[in-house]
Parts: sequence; C-alpha cells; structure tokens
Amino acid sequence: MQGSKGGEQRTTPRRGRWSQQEIARLRELYGLRDDAAIARELNRPVASVRKMAREVFRGKRRTGPWTADEVESLKLYLGATSEEVIAQVLGRSEAEVRERILELGRIEKTGRWRRDEIALLKRIYGTRTDEDLARIFGRSVGAVRSQAERLSMSKDKAFLRKLNQGKSSVRMPRWTDEELATLERMYPDHPNLEIARLLGRSVKSVVSKAHNLGLKKSPKRLRNMGRENVSLRYDE
Repeated sequence: MQGSKGGEQRTTPRRGRWSQQEIARLRELYGLRDDAAIARELNRPVASVRKMAREVFRGKRRTGPWTADEVESLKLYLGATSEEVIAQVLGRSEAEVRERILELGRIEKTGRWRRDEIALLKRIYGTRTDEDLARIFGRSVGAVRSQAERLSMSKDKAFLRKLNQGKSSVRMPRWTDEELATLERMYPDHPNLEIARLLGRSVKSVVSKAHNLGLKKSPKRLRNMGRENVSLRYDE
C-alpha cells in the first residue's frame, strides 16, 4: 500500500497470473466499460487488461450467417466501444461487424415500446448516442428521443464530456431554493419520474440530488415500488 494526498491509501496494481474470477469479470466488462475503469476495478495495469483481453478473445473466428444471440450481443456493444473491439469480442471480422451495423440501421419499426425495450433503454441511454440507440432498437432517432423525453432521461455527464471533447460544455441550471423545497417535500412519497416531469429535470438528476441531500423514500413508497416491479415482471 502507498500513501496519497488526503491520507487515502492507493493499492499497487497486481501483476502476475490472473485468477479465474478476474478473467470471468474481464469477459463481462470488456467492451462495455473503458479499459481504465476495468483496470481500476480489477486493480491491474491497463496494459495488462488489454493483453489479457487479446488472449481471452483469441478463439476460433466465426464465419457465415449471424445467429440471433450474436446480433443481440452486437446491439449490447454497439456505441459502447469501437468496431475493432466488437469484432475481437464476437470473433468476427471488422468488415462483418460494419456490414451488420449498417443492416441494423435499415430496420425501422413503429408501434408501442415493449417493457423489455424500455428497461434496456433506461439502462443504456446515458452512454449511447441517439443514432446508435436507433440502430439498437430498430427505431427512428425521433422515436428514441421522444421516449427518452417521456421518461425524463438524460445522458451521463462523463459520456457527454467524452462526446464533446474540444467543444464548449453545456451546464445544467443550478437548483433553485423552490426546486429543492419541492424535491424534499415530494421525494419520500412520489415516483421519481413524476418529480422529474414537474421540475423539468431528468430522473437521474432527481435521484442524484436526492442522494446528495440524504433524502430517502418512505417505507410506504418502497413497498409500492416493490409491488410495481413485481407487476411489471408479470404484466405483458
């Protein structure tokens, strides 16, 4: 262990043989998180993470028609990493990956969003461009933006910084005293989406500010949330 500023302890990155648990975690995260973030979680040097990834995914190359599972995996990685890494993880050539992404862009469906689509949109919206999300869901960019607005979703700040490197950033307006009072009053007993719509902010912003203020949901609201989650699970 080595000391650092502020009295914090910094662990020296591990070296040497990787454990099976580390390799399994690398498989889960590689391509979905930044190499540096994976290195921090596993306490390994970034170079070691990249080297092990090359070994882990250096298997038999796939050819021929894409399976349904491969297409779903492609959608999961699309926009989160480069075509080169997607090809590495899926065992396909970069040309095949690019061609399949183009094919996804030609699909455009309409109609109501399924619950599983909404759940996935909530999970990945913050770290994908609207254009990539349109390919993932086979929807128009307008449909993606409309659904995101309806659910009061926003992009992650880190993702926007990465996306807007070299551009001037747009800062969200400060919370007013009136907004804070409304948040403190409503947060314990009201759905986050309802609060977000009332305040004209994203759900993520509401949750983040509530966490910073130490606000908690009431026991009654938590029970209702549990029932709603169970209902969503079984409601087609």
